[in-house]
Amino acid sequence: MKLQRHGTLACLALTATLALSACGSDNNEPASPSASGSSAAADCATGTLNAQGSSAQKNAMAEWIKAYQQKCQGVTINYEPSGSGAGIEAFIAGTADFAGSDSALKEDQQPKADARCATGKAVNLPMVIGPVAVAYNLTGVENLQLKPATLAKIFAGKITKWDDAAIKADNPDAKLPATAIQTVHRSDSSGTTDNFTDFLGKTAEADWTFGKAKEWKAPGGTGAKGSDGVASRVKGAEGAIGYMEWSFAENAGLGIAKVGNGAGEFAELTAESAGKTIQGAAIEGQGNDLKMKIDYNTKEAGAYPIVLVTYEIVCEKGTAADKLPLVKGFLGYAASTEGQAELTELGYAPLPETVRTKVETAVTSLS
Repeated sequence: MKLQRHGTLACLALTATLALSACGSDNNEPASPSASGSSAAADCATGTLNAQGSSAQKNAMAEWIKAYQQKCQGVTINYEPSGSGAGIEAFIAGTADFAGSDSALKEDQQPKADARCATGKAVNLPMVIGPVAVAYNLTGVENLQLKPATLAKIFAGKITKWDDAAIKADNPDAKLPATAIQTVHRSDSSGTTDNFTDFLGKTAEADWTFGKAKEWKAPGGTGAKGSDGVASRVKGAEGAIGYMEWSFAENAGLGIAKVGNGAGEFAELTAESAGKTIQGAAIEGQGNDLKMKIDYNTKEAGAYPIVLVTYEIVCEKGTAADKLPLVKGFLGYAASTEGQAELTELGYAPLPETVRTKVETAVTSLS
């Protein structure tokens, strides 16, 4: 099964990160309370959580919620994949117990999020590593290769036909049709857009002049809500191309382009190639604020460069007393070796162990 293969590769790519028992196991039995290591069975709480945000982590959240609710009785966890921007707004407004976001809080958002927490600050906890696929629908064309500059020109509307000279130069052996290119972008405020435009700006500065933002700024193209909406729109239109998390491209059966990296290679998107970029990421937050910085220009051989970190944004201090045990129990499960191992089945990659343990410690210290 394809996604199982990705899971195996993710474990190989990040072998330093997970206990061996987390790799390649088909055992989905709930962990017993006496199991060694971090286990949600020891951290059950009752009540209801309402969270929303990143659609990139929708599939991860669904899996974690299912597993945690199976382990813990009297629990209801609702996650609405409303987009990163909407999730942060809901968290600031107090209608979400935590928010999912594909980018860390911005400087202008941090004070508002801190005010919502009242007695502490809001922190960014990386929880899901999601490679961003450039997915396309072009009959007869496989193994499409695109340099960052070519991608920038396509999404900026400067390249409008699939047989353009720049695309031909990236694909000298391909038979490219004169089909019109239909670009698809997110219509909602999106951390995926934030990461994709950041990638274009840092790797193709001369060709991408629209900056880095959660809202799509370039002219033209078609907007669709959520990663699933982008995938559906690309699948339904010949000549379409869009950006979305890997799992959505896989589930839609779309072609996935190889992307030029800083080493001058065209890298195929695999868990192993994404893991090479992840391992070069640095934590730039302080204390329990674990926001990360990814080097999109990585020169690591074989590294797939478009990788995002998706966060849970939560109060370090100040979570309501009736919510705190469940927030800690659920997020603790997500950050556990067991919770992270489940991601490999879904087209994600697990957190490097050096990061995972910091996240687990941060969750434990929430108050």
